[in-house]
Amino acid sequence: MKSETKKTENGDDSFLDQTLRPTHWDEYIGQKHIKDNVKILLRAAEERGHIPEHILFYGPPGLGKTTLAHLIAHETGKQMKITSGPAIEKVGDLASILTNLSPGDILFIDEIHRLNKMVEEILYPAMESGVLDIIIGKGPSARTIQLDLPPFTLIAATTRVALVSSPLRSRFSGGVFRLEFYSNEEIAQIIKRSSKLLETELEENGLKEIAKRSRFTPRTANYFLKRCRDYAQVNKRGLDKDTVSEALEMLSIDEIGLNKSDRKFLEILIKKFNGGPVGLKTMAAAMSEEEATLEEVVEPYLIQLGLLERTARGRVATQKAYEHLDIEVPEGLQKKLL
Repeated sequence: MKSETKKTENGDDSFLDQTLRPTHWDEYIGQKHIKDNVKILLRAAEERGHIPEHILFYGPPGLGKTTLAHLIAHETGKQMKITSGPAIEKVGDLASILTNLSPGDILFIDEIHRLNKMVEEILYPAMESGVLDIIIGKGPSARTIQLDLPPFTLIAATTRVALVSSPLRSRFSGGVFRLEFYSNEEIAQIIKRSSKLLETELEENGLKEIAKRSRFTPRTANYFLKRCRDYAQVNKRGLDKDTVSEALEMLSIDEIGLNKSDRKFLEILIKKFNGGPVGLKTMAAAMSEEEATLEEVVEPYLIQLGLLERTARGRVATQKAYEHLDIEVPEGLQKKLL
């Protein structure tokens, strides 16, 4: 494992993510409910001599959906072909992928909610019956041919499960699983494992400091670990709490994991709009950001920390938000917030 780490560290930084990816169930930390269910699914399919049924993973970015797909492929010893919803533009693209699969292969489609609707309809019989219906020609001379496909398992991932159509969701007979955010203790375990793979000496107080700022997300935790390691290396220092704090301060990450955009959101909400309520369009205009960016990237973590509330009238800053920014709560709002 160490020789592999050294090799990847000398290459592009993107290879580090592959190095840190678990290859066995006992290395995968967290998501116990999903692990237990998937392990039974795979074991039962193996004992019956069948391929595993189709599986859909959904949840916020960075929680391990792709990692789970790789782990399933590794545990079953099957080859995995990887693509994404936006990459499959035409029916022919999907047909090419499916007809080139070998029996038992795993097809992983990331961001499946972005599949073209025509492509999605071709996928239905492929998932259910293992056939591909292709229309040749146009008009009165058009005819349909049916190709038998090798048995395969589709594993899909999405960050927006509501945009996955109901007919498509219902065809994931192996299960639809939601990945939850991690606890600080689980994030600490992930960082500890990653630091060993990166051959980085990380002190306990430094580990805890990274964990508490990692937004309950493994991808963010590993990103912070790599940047802190770079900072410590360049400055010839050990990775203790002070070094980690300085490194993350350079990235504009504060003590509870808020970045510059998060703090700007709260400051505008409190200072310009007296803490709210404010509509999403107004906040987007005030920050010069897209509404979708605020709703899907900025707001979820603020809500999770109890710094922001979404109400029928708009966004409202909580007392905790005032306290974090060290802003006095106006008397008129104090009773409302408490």
